[in-house]
Amino acid sequence: MDKQKALELFKNKEYAKAIDEFSSVLEHDENDLEVLNTMGLAYYYMNDFENAEKYFVKVLKLNPAQTEAYINLADVYYKQKLYAEATDLLQIGVRENPENTVLKHYLARVYMEDTQLDLAIDELDAILEKEPDNYDAYYDLGRVYFELGNYASAIECFENILEYKEDNAWVYYFLGEAYEANDEIDKALSNFLKATAVNNSFPLPYKKAAILYMARGENEDAIEFFEDYLNLGVPKEEEQQVKSLIARLKK
Repeated sequence: MDKQKALELFKNKEYAKAIDEFSSVLEHDENDLEVLNTMGLAYYYMNDFENAEKYFVKVLKLNPAQTEAYINLADVYYKQKLYAEATDLLQIGVRENPENTVLKHYLARVYMEDTQLDLAIDELDAILEKEPDNYDAYYDLGRVYFELGNYASAIECFENILEYKEDNAWVYYFLGEAYEANDEIDKALSNFLKATAVNNSFPLPYKKAAILYMARGENEDAIEFFEDYLNLGVPKEEEQQVKSLIARLKK
């Protein structure tokens, strides 16, 4: 029986050996929350969701306010697309930990995955009311508004992120998509270009920029960005289509 050895085995991703060692520890202290939670994680990483659930449930019975166990158990349900179970669990977690915005955020993301977008907005708004500089919440809220077709609100959310976290290629990309959907093409193109400047190995904004240049009849720029896009590992089924498009633009 050696708890530190078990934790070291877990850290080294030797999950089966860690579980054996943890089991010995539990023979002497069956209510060790750290061991129970880590055993649940070991089973989770081995895709044994049934046993993972059993250990996370035991943690929560011993300590109904244990935030980490709520998130871990919700992840077990989430991986199995059991969104109703994840939602019910996280709602209990929020009631037990009303000041914990991490649980609220995880709940919002489950709502998003389950396409309960209005409920996701409620949770994200509540987070931002308490934490107005939480750019992760703005990011998710922007994606929700985009899915709902509220592009102006999506733009506002993504612009807010840039006040706290500058030079993020994904934010520029999503901001470009929102401007494009809102028929603000110059601003869309500007943000796709910013995304390529921040991360020159990020293929999606190159493709988007190329398409917008092509739509404006600026074929030389379109060719340049399509060629850059090809150099970034385009899927095989798309490669020939892009090459054919470049050939037509060069005529």
